[in-house]
Amino acid sequence: MELRQLEYLVAVTEEASFTRAAARLHVAQPGVSAQIRQLERELGQPLFDRSGRTVRLTEAGKAVLPYARAALSAVAGARLVVDELTGLVRGHVTVGVIEWMKILDLPGLLADFHRDHPQVEITLSESRAADMIDSLRAGRLDLGFISMGTTPPEGLETQIILAQDVVAVVAPGDPLARRDTIPLTALRDRALICLPKGTGLRAIIDEACAAAGFTPGVSFEIGDPPMLAQLAALGLGVAVLPRSAALAYRDGLRLIEITRPRMTGRIALAWRSGGPTSPAARALIELARTRLPEDDQR
Repeated sequence: MELRQLEYLVAVTEEASFTRAAARLHVAQPGVSAQIRQLERELGQPLFDRSGRTVRLTEAGKAVLPYARAALSAVAGARLVVDELTGLVRGHVTVGVIEWMKILDLPGLLADFHRDHPQVEITLSESRAADMIDSLRAGRLDLGFISMGTTPPEGLETQIILAQDVVAVVAPGDPLARRDTIPLTALRDRALICLPKGTGLRAIIDEACAAAGFTPGVSFEIGDPPMLAQLAALGLGVAVLPRSAALAYRDGLRLIEITRPRMTGRIALAWRSGGPTSPAARALIELARTRLPEDDQR
């Protein structure tokens, strides 16, 4: 039994696919299948049910999985101890990002980190806030830039690095275009253009509308904030965006403050509050917290 076989077992389980597991591990799919078959022959039982559209663990696979994860965790822990004793910072870190954090100087931060720690490989992964939070908790991400509401996600430590108002954006001919401010209830019967469910900003909007006594009528859900502004410019509805995403289109749009209540979108650094963290991940978290100080606007 080899460690890579256990690593492949865990990856196939989490991805529910040999193909996706191979892509995640950066190896050829036949190699993953061959190693899993070899492990199954050694254990004398099939570990995966391959008969359906997705790959599922058999009862034997479910029994083996906790031991596979424990073995991989033990090896990672041994490497951490040795690296800390020798003062080495090397290995690999994975950073999660969201679309509208591009206003931050992430390339500059990563360039400084690479200059100090050239032996560390860095992977960027873009996903929705909800998926990123799950990946941080599971240890698949070392550091994430997440959009969030007022309550930090359970199991994570956070540092808010950007807080900004959420605004309504409409085309110049829209009935709301003459107004500088509106209450949230002014959007009760309007077609809204929003980020999709699972994003931090959408959660803020949905919670505020629920508190105001109505369900938002969302006509378009798109993960790219600038495209939301473009759809609003075409008169397809009211886009609800963080201010920074709307400012790039202010010449062709009307930005309207939303009051009663005022909503604030937040970008936060997030990392797992428990479990092993590699020296490389700790070094990157420390640099990010220093370079991107906490935003006091709450």
